[in-house]
Amino acid sequence: MSALDHPGIRKVAATLAEAGHHEAADGIRVLADAVRTAAEAAAAMGVPVGAIANSLVFQAVRDDVAAPLLVLTSGAHRADQDRLAVLAGADRVERAAPAFVREHTGQVIGGVSPVGHPAPVRTFVDTALAGYEVVWAAAGHPHALFPTTFAGLVELTGGTPAEVAR
Repeated sequence: MSALDHPGIRKVAATLAEAGHHEAADGIRVLADAVRTAAEAAAAMGVPVGAIANSLVFQAVRDDVAAPLLVLTSGAHRADQDRLAVLAGADRVERAAPAFVREHTGQVIGGVSPVGHPAPVRTFVDTALAGYEVVWAAAGHPHALFPTTFAGLVELTGGTPAEVAR
């Protein structure tokens, strides 16, 4: 079985193609080693770490009810949870546990793609990613990435462009 046959990668490829992002779907790269961090992904792809779109899943908590929040941040930044809470209108924003991530994205930490989730997830897209002609994002598996752009991420996710880093 080819790595491209992995269900997570197939789902991301199909979602990209259905959205008309054929170049992204056709550009999925499956790497020999897992790239679970932005630094690993950047090294493997030969690009600046800032051109990696980290997919971070948080719990946006309001009145003790947690909702998933996906933040696509430049690999050169760390997401500011206090800023995210304000942007999301939440009491607080917390890192999500692996089971929460899998429940809401259908994917595992280290391979969470911006797309291909069971249901839409509220998303913020780091405006710092606009500084790169090509942005690489996870493709549903820790060994896979796809090329896109800042505008492509916003369109694909229905996300809100925002300054998410400190």
